[in-house]
Amino acid sequence: MKDKMNVLFIITDAQRADHLGCAGNPIVKTPNIDELARRSVRFSNYYCTNPICMPNRATLLTGLYPNVHGVRSNGINLDENLPTITKVLRKRGWYTAAVGKIHHQFWLGPFRHRAKSSESLISWAVDKGRDDPVGKNFPLPYYGYDEVELVSGNGTVCAGHYTEWLEERAPKIAEEMKKRVQNYDNLFNLFCEDIPGDLYNTTYVKERTLSFLDRYAQGKYGEKPFYLHCSFPDPHYPLYPPKRFQDKYKPEDIELPSSFQDIKNLYNHQYLGTHLKNPPFKRAFIRESTEDEVRKLTALTYAAISYVDSSIGEILASLEKLGYSENTMVIFTSDHGDLMGDHGLLFKGPCPFNGVLNIPLIWKVPGLTKTSVSDALVSSIDLPKTILNLLNIRDRYHPPGMQGYDISQILDNPHKKIRDSVLIENDEEIGPLDSRLRHLITEDYKLTIYEGVDNFGDIYDRESDPHELNNLWNNTNFRDIKFNLVNKLLQENLKAQTKYPKRIAAT
Repeated sequence: MKDKMNVLFIITDAQRADHLGCAGNPIVKTPNIDELARRSVRFSNYYCTNPICMPNRATLLTGLYPNVHGVRSNGINLDENLPTITKVLRKRGWYTAAVGKIHHQFWLGPFRHRAKSSESLISWAVDKGRDDPVGKNFPLPYYGYDEVELVSGNGTVCAGHYTEWLEERAPKIAEEMKKRVQNYDNLFNLFCEDIPGDLYNTTYVKERTLSFLDRYAQGKYGEKPFYLHCSFPDPHYPLYPPKRFQDKYKPEDIELPSSFQDIKNLYNHQYLGTHLKNPPFKRAFIRESTEDEVRKLTALTYAAISYVDSSIGEILASLEKLGYSENTMVIFTSDHGDLMGDHGLLFKGPCPFNGVLNIPLIWKVPGLTKTSVSDALVSSIDLPKTILNLLNIRDRYHPPGMQGYDISQILDNPHKKIRDSVLIENDEEIGPLDSRLRHLITEDYKLTIYEGVDNFGDIYDRESDPHELNNLWNNTNFRDIKFNLVNKLLQENLKAQTKYPKRIAAT
């Protein structure tokens, strides 16, 4: 079975496509990811299927749109009975492991006490008895992963197996962490309390990933190829990366986005204006920021990305040293982006802007990919089907009803185009925020439509208006284009709708 390819799937949290040196960012230093890109295909037009953690991560595992797998928004557990690519790979002979953030079950307090989560922050911090599926009761295999070393949370507000690791190394800091995660407000701070770099969550993910590779090299998993999901909780806020990386970026050196002053116009936006006047859910979604705050957050974000990059460098070096680099597919991506000061806004949330939707994708397949950049439209829903096809898993073994495209032809020929558009589902259900948006990305335009807002949307010309400052919705010269885009969105949305449960009788 050694001739079967390994997979190293590396994912960060809330990283924009333009927050990489290889993507043209002149400030952030990512030499190891840049080197990976030099041996890979980098996709410049890669978009999430949903710009929220849990829905898009569920799509990456199932190959289904959120309306089909059911995780419309955060706080909805992915059905454990759904087929996943990891379950397929286990059955076909791969050893599957996950290190870091998974986020297929809720973190914060459930509305009903009977609801359980193996990723609940408070359950990992407070012993709730033998019925709680955490610690020794953590269920394996977990969504098709044979082995899991879990991080729930972000920054210095984390739990999971990471807590146990922390208890062994620094019991006092572990106790402080347990207290911190019990106050959910801490998750929505921009910046958080100091924690030594050697105890930070990125260090944990790196160390445990390296440990897995060492165990694999020692033959602990027999002759099976591996599928390793390596998931860093950074650069999602709250942020406090090690000081040596913070020192590389000064807030005063950060340039504000070209669209920063557009916030004044957004107060008149028929959808966004309402939320800007009354920011939803702890001001953690689409809220107005200040110049100082954006500069400080961006500097810390760059520092966090640089630390993740350094860790990825060590992991890739280990892969090379152990002799696996020539038989291991490597994928680097993120789950969604962040506004990071675009249009004067922070965070993610229901909005039409590219910073949240466009994310990095770098893909290396030994013997196939060469140094190249593809501008082909690609969606995160395309990754599961493509991974299985590259691993020569026959269609009849795939999870039924997968909705993405196989983009392996683009990996071979970066000039190849598979899609003419990308559909993005965007439901937000948290606190008082209950929104439903649909986005359509084409080669030339981006369209956003809002539930409950009649005769209004956002249309941006992707080439002539990259900063998305000129909404063409009411431009009479674009009437025909608007009609065609809305019609295309309707058709793509219809194709994406669930066809479950399956019909079982004629009448």
